[in-house]
Amino acid sequence: MNHRRAITAALLGGALPLAQAARAGSAAPSRRGPALLTLSGPALTRANRGALDPALERLFVKHQVSFARAFEFDAAALQALPAVEIRPTLEYDEQPHRLAGPLLEQVLAAAGVAPDAPVQLTLRALDGYAVQVALADARRWRMVLATQLDGRPLALGGLGPQWAVLDADRLPAFRDKPVKERFSLCPWGLYHVEARAG
Repeated sequence: MNHRRAITAALLGGALPLAQAARAGSAAPSRRGPALLTLSGPALTRANRGALDPALERLFVKHQVSFARAFEFDAAALQALPAVEIRPTLEYDEQPHRLAGPLLEQVLAAAGVAPDAPVQLTLRALDGYAVQVALADARRWRMVLATQLDGRPLALGGLGPQWAVLDADRLPAFRDKPVKERFSLCPWGLYHVEARAG
């Protein structure tokens, strides 16, 4: 941005958003809706929000999460990413279902995590269930951040708002396991992903 544009933006009230975007280190648009997914950790090179507020963000505090900066997604931001569809047999009714959403690696890339980086992920669900998965494994398995089940948005009270899931029926490491044992690395009700070098 040249000097004249910067002065014009400041005069028109654009200085605060520009400063916030520069401080966050991201060209990502600001959220319009509530944050449904928060990414944090030292492996992120982009952020669109500041530090955790321990007084008001109680679920993070309850789950012993802290961060100085993070990257948040609302529904529109997640829907803007390219979606894939998988059809695993789910453990809850032992029927195949269509799950759709972006690949987990694409979500992480939006926050500046290089797809080939040696990163360890902690996937955390609303109920506190947390699993660790290497980014390399998530890529190899084409792990999906599902936002839809059978064409409908995943909802709170069900398996939503997001579900980190894989197509277990088609992956050799999982398909021969009993269906009830295929999804231990797949937290539903996912709301937070921590990305650390590892």
